[in-house]
Amino acid sequence: MADSFEPAYLKLLSSGELAKRVHLAYDRLHSCDLCPRHCGANRRESANGAACHTGELAVVASYSAHFGEEDPLRGSGGSGTIFFAWCNLGCVFCQNYDISQRGFGQPLSLEELACVMINLQERGCHNINLVSPTHVIPQFLGALLIASKASLRIPVVYNTGGYDALESLALLDGIVDIYMPDTKYADASVARRLSGIPDYPRINQEAIREMHRQVGDLTLDDRGVAERGLLIRHLVLPNGLAGTAAIVQFLAREISPNTYLNLMDQYRPCYQAVNHPELGRRITEKEYRQAQEHAAEAGLTHLDGRR
Repeated sequence: MADSFEPAYLKLLSSGELAKRVHLAYDRLHSCDLCPRHCGANRRESANGAACHTGELAVVASYSAHFGEEDPLRGSGGSGTIFFAWCNLGCVFCQNYDISQRGFGQPLSLEELACVMINLQERGCHNINLVSPTHVIPQFLGALLIASKASLRIPVVYNTGGYDALESLALLDGIVDIYMPDTKYADASVARRLSGIPDYPRINQEAIREMHRQVGDLTLDDRGVAERGLLIRHLVLPNGLAGTAAIVQFLAREISPNTYLNLMDQYRPCYQAVNHPELGRRITEKEYRQAQEHAAEAGLTHLDGRR
């Protein structure tokens, strides 16, 4: 990052607020309401009854300097991705189902997770990219406190499926520099059928509004690397299942026409998609062009994805 850049969390570290947020987040694990599922499990004791199958320790599947992320995240040094196991969604077509649905990974202590963050910074990564972090906010904050007291000085990317509670996002206010949520569906009935949740569009839109309130539109340094702001991912699904036209209208009208949108075309049938005939094929060229046209017609000016 540019020499003048300072990640948001350092201000809260020096004021003592970051330590307070860690305690507030861990208090919520006793009867967990970190995500909109509000399962109420006592995750300080075990993972029993937890919708995310995760107890007190975060489970990490892998971490690396990732060069497959969006241009503003990967830059020349890569995005420092940490893939957390499990998820608060149950997407039947998940391409990372071995991680998100089967929990592949190893539990890490806060000290070990902090070391991962510092290691990624030492490798030259431009950011710490938390993949599927919604259910491990306390563990992330605890590790961030340790890492930032040591030497961590790069921004944090909150890379989420977009099913996030406002109360949990409040814990991240002034800590997360870059929010990167999915916006998966415009239709609640489709979300229920394909991801096992009844209220995704409402929750997702509320979360995106709050994320944008906290960080604003995406801003880049003089190298084109992201420093702060909102970056949206939307996966185009076959047969119009994602409701792309409605989603881009929401982003342009209610968030910002300058919203950075990655319109993704890489859907392929995975995991349990075979049980859903409407998901049984890749999208067509026509479907992707239509999605691009919808975004342009809505007035979105910062589009990423295949040209």
